[in-house]
Amino acid sequence: MFFDNLITGANNLVWSLPLVGLLLITGLYFSLRTVFLQVRCIPDMLAQLKKGESSPDGTSSFQSLMMSLAGRVGMGNIGGVATAIALGGPGAVFWMWLIAFLGAATSFIECTLGQIYKEKDKDTGEYRGGPSYYIEKAYKHTTAAPFFKVYAIVFAIVTVFAMAFFLPGVQANGIASSIELAWSLPTWVTGVLMAILLGVIVIGGVKRIAQFAVIVVPIMAILYILAAAIVFFINVDQIGHVFGLIFSSAFGGHAIFGAIIGKAIEMGVKRGLYSNEAGQGTGPHAAAAAEVSHPAKQGFAQSFAVYIDTLFVCTATAFLLISTNAFHVTDPEGNVIYEGITDSSVEAGPAFPQIGFDSVFPGFGPSFVALALLFFCFTTIVAYYYMAEVNLTYLMRWVPNRTVRRVLVHALQVLILIAIMIGSTSTSASAWALGDIGVGTMAWLNVVAILILQGPALKAFKDYQLQKKAGVDPQFDPRPLGIRNAEFWELRADGRTARPTGGEELAGRSR
Repeated sequence: MFFDNLITGANNLVWSLPLVGLLLITGLYFSLRTVFLQVRCIPDMLAQLKKGESSPDGTSSFQSLMMSLAGRVGMGNIGGVATAIALGGPGAVFWMWLIAFLGAATSFIECTLGQIYKEKDKDTGEYRGGPSYYIEKAYKHTTAAPFFKVYAIVFAIVTVFAMAFFLPGVQANGIASSIELAWSLPTWVTGVLMAILLGVIVIGGVKRIAQFAVIVVPIMAILYILAAAIVFFINVDQIGHVFGLIFSSAFGGHAIFGAIIGKAIEMGVKRGLYSNEAGQGTGPHAAAAAEVSHPAKQGFAQSFAVYIDTLFVCTATAFLLISTNAFHVTDPEGNVIYEGITDSSVEAGPAFPQIGFDSVFPGFGPSFVALALLFFCFTTIVAYYYMAEVNLTYLMRWVPNRTVRRVLVHALQVLILIAIMIGSTSTSASAWALGDIGVGTMAWLNVVAILILQGPALKAFKDYQLQKKAGVDPQFDPRPLGIRNAEFWELRADGRTARPTGGEELAGRSR
């Protein structure tokens, strides 16, 4: 009981009203600063997905997008939407849409920063980057450098534990509970099987993770959206009802759900962030791994990932649940204020879409959702491990012994496997509470950081636009823009690159 109260208290502290407001205001601010690039630059986003560089050291833009989507598209798109509606009513869906629209601009800023300040791993030669890297480097030349170095270390430590322990449990719980409902397989057995499969994949490094994501992510997303689209056409007469219920509930106009408008905003933003991760600081890790000629290119690709995650996949789940009436809603005190075809005793989560699909295709729902969650959530766990390893790599720069570094990486792998086992056998509520703490803590640290460090990303955006207007394929040189400490790009602009072993000397290589 004490542990549960501690987790609940920490969750309420992290996810207080200031964080909800900060995420919305930050997204609006960056939207205004970039003149709503999330609308104006959709052609650039699509163009970047169709083409893009690759190299032995970095992934292509499409691969990085798939790695990012592997982290974004998961339990939040199915179980997260269900819990948002269960606790905030259908109006929570509108706030999920809003945080995704505004978050696309936030994602551009953080992911462009991730590209600007990326570097090569001295052990593997692969590109590494993310909030820890840009927090330390952006003001490295100033007197504030010690403060930002400590800030970066704090973020890296928080992210290692969030990605390797707090968040994987939510995904594992979703897989295990849905499989148990569909095929009566004990949750601990599912946990063991997931741990074995994950171990095989992560040992192969970032390249294997990218290859796995490129194969699995598009297939699973298309199949899920296709199935939801079939339900959409079967229930096409419900379109007006669904959208009317969402908008009336979002603004307090519904007789039943209007009373919980505050909870709708909180749950919409909370589950929206959990799903699309814009501002959380996870996207920049995958963005930094991409081989591109200009940081803004990957910023565009990652902005589009937010749309795919929330406006496509989450919306598919929301329409499924509301059109089939497969949900129930409780008020903040836990009293049931609306009950659909789901019994109030059914725990909010994967069971809602399973019941929804089953109401349209009897006997199909539980198995299909379990299979979808298996792919959605497992690829998310794989992406979590990658981000945890990137931040551990950042921290290990002060560990000179390579053997010790390898031991620490193996310890990280053991930690995430333990998290999977614990999450598989935990209750959904406890798994979500831990996950929310991880997401919220990272968001606090990262959003404050990008508000302070936004300058280089905005300069890169302007530079991209000017080169594009001049009719050339944008190439990035940070020095004319006054961007300091972006050593990778300085070397690239000079036709050189640092050796993977740490850069004792420079090797010439054409761009």
